[in-house]
Amino acid sequence: CKILRCNSEYVAATLNLRGSNRNAAYCNALRSYSHCTRKTARTCRGDLAYHSAVHGIEDLMIQNNCSKEGPTSPPRPRPPAPNHQGFESLDICNYEKNFLYRHGQLPSYQHCAAFGDPHIRTFHDDFHTCRVEGSWPLLDNDYLFVQATSSPVAKGSNATVTSKLTIIFKNMKECIDQKVYQAEIDNLPAAFEDGSVNGGERPGGSSLAIWERSPGRHVEIRAEYIGTTIAVRQAGRQLSFSIRAAEDVARAFTEEQDLQLCVGGCPRSQRISRSECCRGRVAAETARALCKEMLPVEDVYFQSCVFDVATSGDANFTMAAHGALEDARVFLPNAEKLHIFQ
Repeated sequence: CKILRCNSEYVAATLNLRGSNRNAAYCNALRSYSHCTRKTARTCRGDLAYHSAVHGIEDLMIQNNCSKEGPTSPPRPRPPAPNHQGFESLDICNYEKNFLYRHGQLPSYQHCAAFGDPHIRTFHDDFHTCRVEGSWPLLDNDYLFVQATSSPVAKGSNATVTSKLTIIFKNMKECIDQKVYQAEIDNLPAAFEDGSVNGGERPGGSSLAIWERSPGRHVEIRAEYIGTTIAVRQAGRQLSFSIRAAEDVARAFTEEQDLQLCVGGCPRSQRISRSECCRGRVAAETARALCKEMLPVEDVYFQSCVFDVATSGDANFTMAAHGALEDARVFLPNAEKLHIFQ
C-alpha cells in the first residue's frame, strides 16, 4: 500500500501555496491526490489511512468547489535523504492528528467495558450481565483482538468472573510490530509478552505504549496509531477491561467476525437477570449498603455491584464497579451517557 507516498506528495504540493491562483493550484493538488489514491485502491483496500484519505479528499473538493476533472499538479522532485522522523511516519501513526488533518474535525469515539460478573457495556451502550464461562472474544477486528477467559466466582455458582485477558495489537506495517498483552489474576504486567513497553523498532513504534497506573492493579495501554486507549484493572479476584476506540476502528470487521461481546453484547442464552441475584434480604441489603458508599447513583454500575457482592460475598467487587465507572467517566465521548438506568 503506497498511501504514504500519496500523502506526502499532497502535502508537498500544498505547503507553500500563495497568491491569486492559490485555489486553482489547491484543486490541482487535490485531483493529483485523488488520482494517486485510485492507483493504490487495490493494495490499500484494508488500510485505515487509505480510507481516511479518500473520504478527506471528497470533503475537501466539495468545500473548495473543485471539479473532479481538470489539470493536476506537476510531479515534485524527490527530496534527498528522507528524515525518518518526518511528517510521514509521525502523521500516519497518530490517528487523531491524521483524522483532524483530513477532515477538519476530531474523530468519533466509542466505549466498551467488561467487569465483575462479567457485566458488559457495549459500544452501543447496551448493558448485559453474562454467564459466559470459558473464553469469549470481546473484540475481533482488523486492528485488535481481545479475548476474556471467565471462571465461576465460587464453586457451584452460575456467576463467572474474568480470570484472564489476552489483547493482540495486530501488525500495522508503518507503525508497529504485532504485540500481545496478557493479564491473569495476580499477574498484571506493565509490559507486552515479549518484555517490550512499546510498538517496536519501526518509526512509529512509540505510538503504542504501556503504562503502569497502579502496580498490580491498573495498567493503561495507549495505541495512538489507531486512536485507542485500553485500561486493564484487577479488583478482588477478578479482572476488568475498558476501551475507548475510534469509531472507524471499532467498526473495522467483516461478517465472519460477528461474535464480539463489545459489539453485540452477550448471546441471549448467556444473559443473567441482575434482579434474581439475591436470595435473602440481609445479603441484598448488606450489598446495597457497601455499594452505596462507592457508587451513590443507583445506575447499572450500582446494580452490578450489588449483584456481584451478594453473589460472591466479596466486598472488593465494589472496587470493580467503581473502577469501571471511573474509566467510563474518562473514556466516554458523551458525558450524558455515563449513567445507564434499567
